[in-house]
Order: sequence, then C-alpha cells, then structure tokens
Amino acid sequence: MKDLPPGIAPYKKTPEFTEENIPPGLLNDHNTKEGVWGKIVILTGSLEYTIQEPVVEVIVLNPKKFGVVEPTIRHHIKPLGAVKFHVEFFR
Repeated sequence: MKDLPPGIAPYKKTPEFTEENIPPGLLNDHNTKEGVWGKIVILTGSLEYTIQEPVVEVIVLNPKKFGVVEPTIRHHIKPLGAVKFHVEFFR
C-alpha cells in the first residue's frame, strides 16, 4: 500500500459509518476517479481493505493503521466485527 502523495489537499469527508450502515457500494469493488485519493480512517474496531490491482493486497486497518486509496484502483472493504470509520478524499 502506498502513502498519500505530497501536495494533495483534502476536499471531502464521508459521514461516520459502522458495520451496520456501510453503503453496499463500499463492500463491492469500486474505485475513485483519476486524481482522487482516499484515506480510510478507522475510529474503533478493524476493517479488511482489499486492493484488487495491480496485484491483490489484503490489509487489516485499525485506529493505528489507515488505508490509502489510489486513484482509479479497484478496491473494497469488509468489516471485521464492530467498526466505526470514515473516508477522507484528497486531490
């Protein structure tokens, strides 16, 4: 998993989600647009973050380890029990 690149700025943040109200689209493969990065921030619990390309990478995120979403790269998430998180978007 890569780091957020220097020089990008936040522009949007999702509401807080829990294992009970995660939008279905986040549980299935999806991607961001060209130039849009995401940061998955775990507030409590843990989440499995699967990056589908260029090779499959499965990462367990927790409050000490956030996830980086690269532009146009297919990915999905899966809650690992009780979790609370949000996603911040940068460009």
